[in-house]
Amino acid sequence: QVQLVESGGGLVQPGGSLKLSCAASGSISRINVMGWYRQAPEKQRELVATITSSRSTNYADSVKGRFTISRDATKNTVYLQMNSLKPEDTAVYYCNAANTAWKSYNYWGQGTQVTVSS
Repeated sequence: QVQLVESGGGLVQPGGSLKLSCAASGSISRINVMGWYRQAPEKQRELVATITSSRSTNYADSVKGRFTISRDATKNTVYLQMNSLKPEDTAVYYCNAANTAWKSYNYWGQGTQVTVSS
């Protein structure tokens, strides 16, 4: 089992910044990709950004140039720096940890709310 604990969400004005953190613990040795997903009200969960164990990154087109995903292997933590936030970024953000070769090795955090509003 893998436990994921997210933090850093909150209320921010349009154009502002937030940094999300996700700390992984438990049986983490098989993780080869971590990422952030988000789900807005009445919408499906969507990928925001992922980072592999070799630090290869992937971003949704809607956040490219504004969001940056990073990881600190010594702390088993992945971060999402979000800049130039827009109201449409409002959602619950979920951390994910997985092994791309092992479908059942797929874990989610509890989610953290990000609200962008004036």
